[in-house]
This record gives sequence, structure tokens and C-alpha cells, in this order.
Amino acid sequence: MNPRPKKTSRMIEWAVLLTVPAVLVLAALFEIAQAALITFLVAILAMVPFFLQFERAKPRPREIMPIVVMASLATAGQLVFGPAINFKPIGAIMIVTGIAFGRQAGFVTGALTALSSNMFFGQGPWTPWQMFTWGLVGYLAGALNERGWFRHRILVYLFGFLSGLLFGLIMDSWHIIGFIQPLTWKNALAAYGAGLPMNLTLSIATVLFLLPILRPWTLKLSRVKRKFGLYQENQED
Repeated sequence: MNPRPKKTSRMIEWAVLLTVPAVLVLAALFEIAQAALITFLVAILAMVPFFLQFERAKPRPREIMPIVVMASLATAGQLVFGPAINFKPIGAIMIVTGIAFGRQAGFVTGALTALSSNMFFGQGPWTPWQMFTWGLVGYLAGALNERGWFRHRILVYLFGFLSGLLFGLIMDSWHIIGFIQPLTWKNALAAYGAGLPMNLTLSIATVLFLLPILRPWTLKLSRVKRKFGLYQENQED
């Protein structure tokens, strides 16, 4: 199979992923008045290429079902641990999904999980950003695994911890740039500091949930992928 389409696809994906933080930085530097609306639209548009590429691959029903199942499990986990603020299994489930099924499936699963769980917790301008950020966690897990970075489980746990901080950093940055006025370093640092305990809770929770599920879930999902020949078009050459 010609590797050029795959290479082009990866370049587009990474360009989109890098555009999002670039827009946040530019909105902060130039103090754009409509930053909340602009970043809202950017988060939505950033997800379009991933869903288009997934659709262009013409996924079979048996390739859609695992994504639906994993998104449902993550949503159920959100509901079960709802009273525990930020102590959620969603990060661990996105990482396992990305490792087992690949970066594109990881992104789609993360985005769908955020959308479906917010049907219970409440939709709002934060929804596209949660969709993008959880999709990013699943995508990065798949991409790093494809590159062979996750041969040792300790690196997966490290990524799990960092993924919680990454989620918090992106969500806090969106809130600060879009809604805090006046936007000063003092106000920004205060907001980041206020969110740090919750972000650390999410990081710790992700690692704790990864400890029991990483190996057994990854093995079972990988067997399912091999048995039914799933997501072969999305894998690295």
C-alpha cells in the first residue's frame, strides 16, 4: 500500500493539533475581544478533519462498535464517579483505547465520550474543548504506542499522569483566555493555581485506574482487533 496518503494524513492531523494551542496563544497575546467565541469555533473545526478521515476510511459496523462500547464504558465511569470531582476513569480508558485501536480511534472515542457524558452533566461552551482534549489524549496514546514508546508500562503510567495535567492545562487556558477580564499574568497564574489541585487529582486518578486495567484490557482489545481485522488502514507502516 502506498504510504504517501498515510503520511499526508498524519501531517494534517498534527498541523490541526498544533493550530489549536497556537490560536489560544495568539488570542491571549493580542487580547482578542471575542476570544471565547473564536476559541469555541476553533475547537469545533479542529475535530472536523479527524471525523472526516475516520469517515473516509469507510469504517465497517464492527469497527464502529468497539468505539461505541469504549465511549459507553467511559461515560458510565463518569457517572459512577460523578460525586468525586475529577477522580474519573475517562483518561485511563482513552489511553487504553488509543493503544489498542490506534490514534484515530482514540481521538474519536475521546470526543464521543465527552459529548455523551455531558448529556448527563450538562452541555455548554466547554463541551467542544472537552471533546477535543479527551480526543487528544486518545490520539497521543495511539501515536506514541505506534512509535514504540509504550514498550514499558511505566511509560504508559507516566503518560497517564501527564495526560491529566495536559487536560487541565488546555481547559484552564481556554477558560482564562475566553472569560477572565482583565487578562493579566497575575489573574492567569491565580486561575492556574486554583485549578492545579483538581488537575493533579485527575492525573493521579488516571494512573490508579490504569494500574488494574492497562494489561488485561489492552490484551483483550488487541485480540479483538486481530481477530476481526479492525482499524488496519489507520496503523503506521
